[in-house]
Amino acid sequence: MEQKDYWDSVSGQKEFTTPFQADEFKKYVREEAPVLDLGCGYGRTLDELYQAGYRNLIGIDFSKGMIARGRALYPYLDLRVKETDFIPLPDQSAEAVILFAVLTCIKENDKQRELIAEIGRVLKPGGVLYVNDFLLNSDDRNTDRYQRFQDKYGVYGVFELPEGAVCRHHDEAWIHQLLSDFSTLKYQRLIFTTMNGHESKGFYYIGRKSCQRP
Repeated sequence: MEQKDYWDSVSGQKEFTTPFQADEFKKYVREEAPVLDLGCGYGRTLDELYQAGYRNLIGIDFSKGMIARGRALYPYLDLRVKETDFIPLPDQSAEAVILFAVLTCIKENDKQRELIAEIGRVLKPGGVLYVNDFLLNSDDRNTDRYQRFQDKYGVYGVFELPEGAVCRHHDEAWIHQLLSDFSTLKYQRLIFTTMNGHESKGFYYIGRKSCQRP
C-alpha cells in the first residue's frame, strides 16, 4: 500500500497523541509570524497555535482525507493538499516550519534530505524549524521488526505496521546530521505514546536557519 493511500484510509479515525511543545515554540516564534505546518494531518497542531493567538497559519498534507477531516473540524484554518514533492510556497516566505511526526513516514535518507533542503528554501533567514519525531528503541518488539525489515528497506529502524503503513524510527546521530545546517536552539529526548498506543523514544528539536543570505 502506498503511504498516501494508507493515510487516506485511516484519516477518519487515527488520533495523533504526541505533544506539541507550544510553550517552547512561543519563545522563538512571534504570534504574527507566517507559520507552515508541513504534514499537518488533520490540523491538530495548527489549531493549538490558533487557540494560542497565532493567525498567519498554513497547513499542508499529501492526504486528501486528512485535509478534508481538518477542514471539517477547524474551518477557520488554511489547510491545503500537497500535490508534489515541492512545497507550494515562495522562497523565504515562512518564519517557522513545523515538521511533526513527518520524518517517521519517510523511509529513505535521500528523501529526508530533500525535504529538509526544501524547508530551507521556504524559510526566511533566521527562520525557525520545529521537528518532533521518533528515535530507535531497544526493546525486543522494536528491535525484532527493525532487523526483520532492514534487508528490505536498507535502513535499520524502518518497519511495516500490520495495517500497511511503513514507518521509521531514527538513529539520533542521523537526526543531528540531517539538521546540521540549522543552529540548534533546543533538543530534548522524550517518551511518546504512538498512534497505536505503544510507547516509543522520541525527541523534539528547535533550530534556526542561518541569517546569511545566499
